[in-house]
Amino acid sequence: MVSPSTLLIFSVASLALVLVPGPNHIYIIARAVSQGRAAGMASALGVEVGTLVHIAAAAAGLSYVIAQSATLFNVIKWAGVAYLVYLGIRALTSRQEFASRETPPQPLRAIFLEGVVVNVLNPKVILFFLAFLPQFVEPEAGAVPLQIAVLGGTLLFLGLLSDLIYAVAAGAVGGRLRNRAPLIGHFSGIVYLGLGVATALSGRSV
Repeated sequence: MVSPSTLLIFSVASLALVLVPGPNHIYIIARAVSQGRAAGMASALGVEVGTLVHIAAAAAGLSYVIAQSATLFNVIKWAGVAYLVYLGIRALTSRQEFASRETPPQPLRAIFLEGVVVNVLNPKVILFFLAFLPQFVEPEAGAVPLQIAVLGGTLLFLGLLSDLIYAVAAGAVGGRLRNRAPLIGHFSGIVYLGLGVATALSGRSV
């Protein structure tokens, strides 16, 4: 198992990382501002379920295989780019829906699944688990997959707390901006497109 001292150091380092606004936070904020606190929280839960997928993949060694294969890496990378661009175009072209009170909001289940897909298709997360987390694995302490699961679970817990804080805060602000629906639609679309560009420009290093 992971030693208490190693787990403490890892927790402090992870807390510093998850508190700094990143792509996941931007995605969650966009959702919360456009559709409210519940949507932000649903996207936060979806993002962290995506993290759970990465933890399982890292424990099984799949992250290493993907990172070592340029073909697999690029497939995941460009699938993520395409999905983010799709979300951006949809938000920009459907901005009138945000302004219409008769149009029902997107179901929370769909928002949750979007969060999962966005995070699972993020190649930087795969590389994060390869570059950062393994530094805290101690082969002499026991089963490596179990250690990865413990460390990954710690990161997931801290990330979820951070994501929910951002979702609640952005949801409160979004409620005051509801009468500016077209601007919110533009904001969400630009954010998604920006994330797509950032993913497209990402290299094979963290």
